[in-house]
Amino acid sequence: MIDLRSDTVTQPGEIMRRLMGEAQVGDDVYGEDPTVNRLQEKAAAMLGKEAALFVASGTQSNLLALISHCQRGEEYIVGQMAHTYRFEAGGAAVLGSIQAQPLDFEADGSLDLDRVAAAIKPDDPHFAQARLLCLENTHFGKVLPLDYQARASAFCKERGLALHLDGARIFNASVASGVAVEQISRHYDSVSVCLSKGLGAPVGSVLCGSAALIKHALRWRKMLGGGMRQAGILAAAALYALQHQVARLAEDHTMAARLGEALAGIEGFEVVGVATNMTFITHDQDRDLLRSYLAEHQILISNTWPVRLVTHLDVSPEDIEQVINRFASFRKTR
Repeated sequence: MIDLRSDTVTQPGEIMRRLMGEAQVGDDVYGEDPTVNRLQEKAAAMLGKEAALFVASGTQSNLLALISHCQRGEEYIVGQMAHTYRFEAGGAAVLGSIQAQPLDFEADGSLDLDRVAAAIKPDDPHFAQARLLCLENTHFGKVLPLDYQARASAFCKERGLALHLDGARIFNASVASGVAVEQISRHYDSVSVCLSKGLGAPVGSVLCGSAALIKHALRWRKMLGGGMRQAGILAAAALYALQHQVARLAEDHTMAARLGEALAGIEGFEVVGVATNMTFITHDQDRDLLRSYLAEHQILISNTWPVRLVTHLDVSPEDIEQVINRFASFRKTR
């Protein structure tokens, strides 16, 4: 099966599974799991932060950041289609009593800083006080420009806001930009990194930031039931991913570009965007019919619109050629 629905579907490989089985473990709630500790130290060092915290998911990592930066009744400014706002079940509001102020994204995945400034409410008892700006990199595969991130950081410092990055795919952004990940993360007070997407670990994210912020997040993680005991079994996979599966993300980007180039040449299909490991298409055929046809030929695609096709480590260049051929043959049958 060629699964292009998401890079979350990746399977741990043989080496990763072996390392999980051999992992040194301890009780991480006591801070005694050596593999978790190594992972956290590795992640913090790579992102140039004082500390990191291994958590169950990107949703949990982002939530910990939001409720560590903001008090109840305060506000964070975020993109209307940002994962932290739209796709995380309203956790900031439900569990953190934090109000969101969503704004429309610009075409490049940024938030217009003039609009952000206009959204900051006066210091008045009637209004929730903004404490945090939340950005996303990559956003629908798009890489935020480095100069924009520097300007956003300076903007937040001037206005007394903290700056959080949902960097679920920050390593895709790093590889695509040709810069060390620290050159991106240095602009932020906290960064959430997903280890179970393109990096290929089966479970987990890390939240990186100052020692004080991570200490605060640790308390929230405990409260949310996120304290995992012998979590080194999972951390071993994540550590291997950080050590060995970052540079290969470039292969995913190449495959996405090849897919976009080829599908643009098939009548009835329109490529509306190619960014890092994602290709977005629309078409003039029945959506369910296309999905069913491809599934019959062992190809899975998302039910989104535009259709999002995501490349990852379990997809090969040969698979991409097969996908292209199947799209073409579908067209010929209509």
